Amino acid sequence: MSLTAPHPRRLNNSAETFGSIAKALHWLTALLIMAVIPLGLVAERWPHDSGEALAVKATLFSAHKTLGLAVFFVALLRILWALAQPRPAPLHPERRLETLAAETVHWALYAALVLVPLSGWVHHAATTGFAPIWWPFGQSLPFVPQSPLLATLAGAAHGLFAWLMIGALVLHIGGALKHHLIDRDAVLRRMLPGQPALARAEAPHQRHGLLPPLLALGAFVALAMVAFQSTPAPAAQNAAAITAPVRAETADGWQVLDGRLEIAVTQMGQRVSGSFAGWAASITFDETRNDGPLGAVEVMIDIASLQLGSVTSQALAADFFDVANHATARFSAEIRAHDGTDGGTDDGAEYLAEGMLELVGRQVPVALPFSLSIEGDEARMQGALTLDRRDFDIGASYPDERSVGFAVSVDVALSARRER
Repeated sequence: MSLTAPHPRRLNNSAETFGSIAKALHWLTALLIMAVIPLGLVAERWPHDSGEALAVKATLFSAHKTLGLAVFFVALLRILWALAQPRPAPLHPERRLETLAAETVHWALYAALVLVPLSGWVHHAATTGFAPIWWPFGQSLPFVPQSPLLATLAGAAHGLFAWLMIGALVLHIGGALKHHLIDRDAVLRRMLPGQPALARAEAPHQRHGLLPPLLALGAFVALAMVAFQSTPAPAAQNAAAITAPVRAETADGWQVLDGRLEIAVTQMGQRVSGSFAGWAASITFDETRNDGPLGAVEVMIDIASLQLGSVTSQALAADFFDVANHATARFSAEIRAHDGTDGGTDDGAEYLAEGMLELVGRQVPVALPFSLSIEGDEARMQGALTLDRRDFDIGASYPDERSVGFAVSVDVALSARRER
């Protein structure tokens, strides 16, 4: 009785087959891709019409992003290992065109495995929004600024590279099935775990029908195409509807030169910041008055000009700012000296603008404490306050703070010139 020694497992590649490390990286990459695609598909189409639904949607996107970064790092490791290892010799060296095509697809797939998650990472870092990456790092990237334009470009690149990856995967899988089912050689088997070194399919192996693997390939292609199809573009926003400050006609009026109006909310535990590009202010103010209000301010805000990171479309929808029915917000207030005890929230502020904020069809009393510096006819102001979205019935379908926080921070700063 004779015993045949089992073929020793190899960590490194050889001229005949791939080593255990190359095989492990190959199949780990395949498993990650098959998880990332369905997660992206489901997350993109998951509803967000309630706090519970939004929490699930954010979790799905976080899983998609986190596994996508895992693909990125595994792909880098796999490429470095491939460059350091000999590649098994082609089983059909005489088929030069086929060998060239296989090599081209092989490296196109490698490139896509790096570029798809990298462009998605840049998009995530360039914008703000919910669904953080579940790693201790990764929310931002060096040399990647918060920029809507960069986020848009990175998002477009992500989609383009995704199609490159899909095409390379289809060709890669199709080539492997062709070798296994039609050529009946060892190309696919020498990448399978536990297989000995094989040069060619010397002995016939079990015959498999074409239908099951082709059906699996077709299902994968269909899933990938749907997962990465273009999502409907949001309606164009009128970001410049209110851009020029309103000129005051009174003797103590001030002409606004420039400024910013920013807001910040908390969504899924992450701070999301944004700003209104279109707003105008009419201001009267006389710091020498001894009695009564020192002046008045009226601010008109173009709600459609809001940019709030990756959640802009959601913020403008009916559940929140409802821009389709309430395109403009108005803040009308009197200005008086502020001593820190008359309704303001900032004891360091010198003045208080106290009045009514009309937003989404509701009027709520608001007090804005602010500091002011005047040099001659030039003035600079800066103020901040915190609103409660529930006062305006904003986000009523999100009744707790697990998904969207109640507090909305508002920061305003402007410079103005006295009109005489």
